Amino acid sequence: MNRKAFIFDLDGVIVDTAKYHFLAWQKIAQSLNINFTLEDNELLKGVSRVRSLDIILGLGNVQASQEDKDKWLIQKNEDYLSYLVDMDESEILPGVFTILQLLKDKNQGIALGSASKNARPILEKTGILSYFDVIVDGNDVTNAKPDPEVFLKAAQLLHIDPKNSIVFEDSVAGIQAANIGEMISVGIGEETILHEADYIFKDFTQIDSQFIEKLIG
Repeated sequence: MNRKAFIFDLDGVIVDTAKYHFLAWQKIAQSLNINFTLEDNELLKGVSRVRSLDIILGLGNVQASQEDKDKWLIQKNEDYLSYLVDMDESEILPGVFTILQLLKDKNQGIALGSASKNARPILEKTGILSYFDVIVDGNDVTNAKPDPEVFLKAAQLLHIDPKNSIVFEDSVAGIQAANIGEMISVGIGEETILHEADYIFKDFTQIDSQFIEKLIG
């Protein structure tokens, strides 16, 4: 059987931590009198922490020194991490575990490709770290999505050609990164937002074994 690289984003794909990012960013925005909504939060999906802050400041036309930016970035991460203290397997999104187990049973390459710098502790807390052969996160790359660096590096570490790689993403930037890297892109979320993906599913419960077998080939 062919061995493919199955690369997963983290936030909003494997675990339900996107809501914690939103709450932490909203707290920063409110302190600066910036109205930051869930709709605005879509702009931050798949984007680095530094770029996310710049986007929020742009929404409020706020100019800031690098010193202030550094302070807010630290504050945001501390707030975000405080939400993760009590994290457990209940944070894993529906259907994810089934797909991971299926891929493991079929001896496929499984990787994480995420902008998060907290990926490893999150996977440990949710009890699924052992499913991943490779983890590439925000500590390992310099270019943010839609640059495909994070996915290309994951495929390289799995010793699998990018063209034999499948990416699961919930962000526009992530889908674009997969497409630029000439990988198969699978959107997890709304079709209206992720229409550039090769395939789109509301969540992993809609993905069956036949689909996975088709991807393996």
